[in-house]
Amino acid sequence: MSAAMDTIPLIAPATPDRDSLKRRLERAGFDAITLLLLPAVLFVVVLFVYPALYGFWLSLHPMNGGGWLANYIAFFSDPYVYGTIITTLELAVPVTLVNLALSVPIALRVRHMRHQRLLTTLLVIPVTLGTVLTAQGMLNYFGPLGWFNRVLMSLHLIHMPVRLVHNFTGVFLSQIIGGFPFCFMLVLSYVTGIDPSLENAAAMLGARAAQRFRHIILPLLAAGLAITFCLAFVQAFSVFPSAVLVGAPSGPTRVIAIAAFHAAYEEYDYSMGSAIAIIMGFVQIIVVALVMWISSLFYRGPAGGGKG
Repeated sequence: MSAAMDTIPLIAPATPDRDSLKRRLERAGFDAITLLLLPAVLFVVVLFVYPALYGFWLSLHPMNGGGWLANYIAFFSDPYVYGTIITTLELAVPVTLVNLALSVPIALRVRHMRHQRLLTTLLVIPVTLGTVLTAQGMLNYFGPLGWFNRVLMSLHLIHMPVRLVHNFTGVFLSQIIGGFPFCFMLVLSYVTGIDPSLENAAAMLGARAAQRFRHIILPLLAAGLAITFCLAFVQAFSVFPSAVLVGAPSGPTRVIAIAAFHAAYEEYDYSMGSAIAIIMGFVQIIVVALVMWISSLFYRGPAGGGKG
């Protein structure tokens, strides 16, 4: 018996230093679960933080000299260049608002349908096509000789083809087609989290559909809609392929991403290209902060809850 016990390994008791270190880490918020976040943090640092910091450093070292703010001064000194900010905002903001306006009623309707998964799959198919394929399809269907104009002309509704591509309208429609599935999926995730019993109770008390939406659904969706707007806006603000393929990159659809590409890869001025990219990110941060601030004025409480 004693020989058998000698073969059993003994577990060394924890030392006081080890216990004190563990307690200090736990008080600081570092535990086993927190350590699991380290790979994600490293991923963000390598693929986002470092490139952003390097781009900012590069933007402060102009290729032609002139001081560390020379790129930014040059950008805001040329109306043709800084005008791309207004052009991009004029495209991104309406596209985001339209996608939100379409997503909310459709999501509210789809959540009560029997074949919700099938309908959701059909509605999000365009997001799988990609920007280039969507633009190519638009050129074939909405071009001067496309089926859309052919049908309208055959019905004698128009006498000349309607110009829907290679202009602002083409890029706008492309962003709607590509951005709606993204908005719809986000809004649907928030809508399905609302307890249907709240609406049923309001209906039993005599509240009409418009009243239920205004006083129950909309307050519960306020935070989700703000987040959806921010994410969809960032996606629309960074438009590039569709602005080139179905737009007029030298005219009405010369967005800020095209200006950054032109500086970096046509003029080979990577410093100026980085400065434009930094300005692009700064504008997005301003809009996102403004939207979240406006949302906070109308919403008090945790995400997914009502007003406090």
